[in-house]
Amino acid sequence: MKKTIIVFSGDLDRVMAAFIIANGAAAMGDDVTMFFTFWGLNALRRPEKVAVKKNFLQAMFGWMMPRGADRLGISKMNFGGLGARMMKLVMKQQNVTPLPELIKTAQEQGIKMVACTMSMDVMGIREQELIDGLEFAGVASYLAEADEANVNLFI
Repeated sequence: MKKTIIVFSGDLDRVMAAFIIANGAAAMGDDVTMFFTFWGLNALRRPEKVAVKKNFLQAMFGWMMPRGADRLGISKMNFGGLGARMMKLVMKQQNVTPLPELIKTAQEQGIKMVACTMSMDVMGIREQELIDGLEFAGVASYLAEADEANVNLFI
């Protein structure tokens, strides 16, 4: 079976849900494709600043958006990042796998992670700014994968 997940949100809790579902499906033997678009791309950004040429608006986007999985806020009660820190603390106490490890596990399981090239262009994100192991494609590529899947999720 095949599963596809569109990751539109850049919220920690939502991105975690996407990776938990993806890893669970892959562990059950399913082929999984995750398509990261708009704010979802922030989960795939490298945590360190990468020197790339950008215009003023693209540089502003890069400055305002969280850089990497460890810097995402939560969808409700974020309170300037305090909510995300509290959630990470509770998750650690409950032995919940943190998002960076979920991403690593997804890569180890062969989950296909695709960065939306149109969203990258709009937001001024360059390939060098994203983690290794990604594919880059547009919506037509995702739709071809979704046509073959029995489950398509939008998170």
